[in-house]
Amino acid sequence: MRKLLLGAGALVFAVSLACAPPGVRAQNPQLTKRLILKDGSYQPATKWEVHGDRVRYYSAERYEWEEVPSDLVDWPATEKWEKESASQHVSEETKEISAEFEAERRAEEARTPTVAPGVKLPSQGGVFLLDDYRGQPQLVELGQSGGEVKKNMGKNVLRAAINPLSSMKQSIELPGARAHVQSHLTRPEIYVEVEADADASSSPPPDTAHRYRLVRLQRRKDSRVVGNLKVRTMTGKVSQQESYVETIAEPFSGDWVKVTPTRSLEPGEYALAEMLSDKEMNLYVWDFGVDPSAPANPGAWKPVQPASKTAADESPTLGTRQK
Repeated sequence: MRKLLLGAGALVFAVSLACAPPGVRAQNPQLTKRLILKDGSYQPATKWEVHGDRVRYYSAERYEWEEVPSDLVDWPATEKWEKESASQHVSEETKEISAEFEAERRAEEARTPTVAPGVKLPSQGGVFLLDDYRGQPQLVELGQSGGEVKKNMGKNVLRAAINPLSSMKQSIELPGARAHVQSHLTRPEIYVEVEADADASSSPPPDTAHRYRLVRLQRRKDSRVVGNLKVRTMTGKVSQQESYVETIAEPFSGDWVKVTPTRSLEPGEYALAEMLSDKEMNLYVWDFGVDPSAPANPGAWKPVQPASKTAADESPTLGTRQK
């Protein structure tokens, strides 16, 4: 086989691609191809051109233009290899795209995990209670209520004046005797995804298992007591007293945390509290009540059932909340 080696700076001759066999006209210079010869050997090339009885190709081994007689090229074998190679390349690209799509799908599922058939948590996070009303799972968002520190003056002031070392009690109260959200389940599941505030406390934030606590509220006429503060008037030391309910807090999916009471809750008022440290609690809590006989929660997210039998195999999607 005779080869004519040309320098990299050689002029490009005018090419008559019209006389080239099918499958040889369009070349991708980014892919290494095989110019298969009739003796069974091949020349690795990135592209080639047919010029009369000569085939000019750019060698993928020597990175320069070379030539070979056209009658030495096995065009059917070359075309077959190109088709098979292109098919394999497309298949590999398809696998890569599928892998990327699957990774994105898994990441999206982690951000919006399913908590009940047809019910998913939103990607923007928040605090949600999984309820069940008349046999239908529903997701209800819990709003954050600001616990105001209301000083209990009167006797405490007199007691402090008489004995400066005595404690002055202050109560943390939420307005209203009943929360807007009422759980019909006595052992509801609460899903939380909120950002930790590193500046909220001088101490390191608790781990997942101890960051959230469930508090039983003391109901009053027009308010609910989250807890009491004891303030030493001389030292200024503050301690908190709350009625905690034992719970299990565990990572759920992505940044979501699942909080579940270890036992059934008695009817009454409760709040999910965030612990800023082992001894400090955020005064802004997520309140709810437990009342199996309560009416439906307005604004609950409900699963939408398939509209037809043809869509029966598809997963129900979460409906829009009612305003």
